[in-house]
Amino acid sequence: MQKTEEMATVLEQQALGSNIFDLKLKAPQIAKLAKAGQFVSVYPNRADKLLPRPISLCGFDPKEGSLRLVYRVTGEHTGTEEFSRLQAGDTIRLLGPLGNGFTVEPGKKAILVGGGIGVPPMLELAKQIKAQQLCEQTIVMGYRDANTFLLDEFEQVATTVVSSDDGAVGTKGTAIDAILANHVTGDVIYACGPKPMLRALRDYARAKGMRCFVSMEERMACGIGACLACVCQSTHEDGHSNVKNKRVCADGPVFDAEEIEL
Repeated sequence: MQKTEEMATVLEQQALGSNIFDLKLKAPQIAKLAKAGQFVSVYPNRADKLLPRPISLCGFDPKEGSLRLVYRVTGEHTGTEEFSRLQAGDTIRLLGPLGNGFTVEPGKKAILVGGGIGVPPMLELAKQIKAQQLCEQTIVMGYRDANTFLLDEFEQVATTVVSSDDGAVGTKGTAIDAILANHVTGDVIYACGPKPMLRALRDYARAKGMRCFVSMEERMACGIGACLACVCQSTHEDGHSNVKNKRVCADGPVFDAEEIEL
């Protein structure tokens, strides 16, 4: 996939809830190449933090030349904590777009599922499906609690159902619980979120005879497939290395759920 390195300028940033931030950047080169489901590597400006942080693309606008990153701060003195302090006019180094995004099967009714910090990358996919009239879609969003960041935007795109761990909003429980409680049907699942959720969706799809495509969340280092820090186990041997491994950053992050061990 084509990628480029770019010094991006911060356009604006706002907090969406507890430790969740919405960052808009001017990055015309990356915006022109981006596809729903891809990510960028964001480099901290601090000299003692050398490795970039992978952040999924929540949105992009090639005409405006902008990117939207919605991310969670993972702790004090981390790269994401540094990013949360960025203000309009600041600059930050990016590499991207990286990885393989979602490929939608036209005409097949889609169920889009996002859980936790896997919610943001599903927004651009939902918008692309609607704008290009690729298929019918139902959106299922899973949250921890009442902090339903981005939910209002999903609801503007398509029918949206919600689950929450504590029952504060929607169906109490998991995304699968919300699918069952709301009688959601479809032909194919596209999902991003924690591995237990993806595993449950794969099993549900198998039982229903559906295809399921998942975007994996893994810790990464280089983001381009060189360091092998984000390897996951695949169901078949790689033709080149003859081992059952796939690099999430380069071979994914989107996989057919039957290709990988969840």
